[in-house]
Amino acid sequence: QVQLVESGGGLVQAGGSLRLSCAASGLTFSTFAMGWFRQAPGKERVLVARISGSGGLTRYSDAVQGRFTISRDNAKNTVYLQMDSLKPEDTAVYYCAANPSLLGLLSTPPRVDYWGQGTQVTVSS
Repeated sequence: QVQLVESGGGLVQAGGSLRLSCAASGLTFSTFAMGWFRQAPGKERVLVARISGSGGLTRYSDAVQGRFTISRDNAKNTVYLQMDSLKPEDTAVYYCAANPSLLGLLSTPPRVDYWGQGTQVTVSS
């Protein structure tokens, strides 16, 4: 049984930092591209960062480019999202997602084999 379990969310002031983690089990982690999506109240879920299975390729949405960093540790079956210079508009539920193909995460709608349960990030002004 595949599980993706996020942690690290919380309440932070604008300008602060948080680090999200997503621990995976039940899959061959290094063969999956991973992504972080977020969904604000009343809005669609959107992809903010993605990383290839090897970790050698990363991409970010324009909204977070230069402030967020995605990384992975395949020995620990974990993907991370370091979020710096947080803004109130970053407030959302953040979900990690897994798909064998990096391009699949970029599709509309995204092709996702597995989702995490989500973790709330709230940035106060």
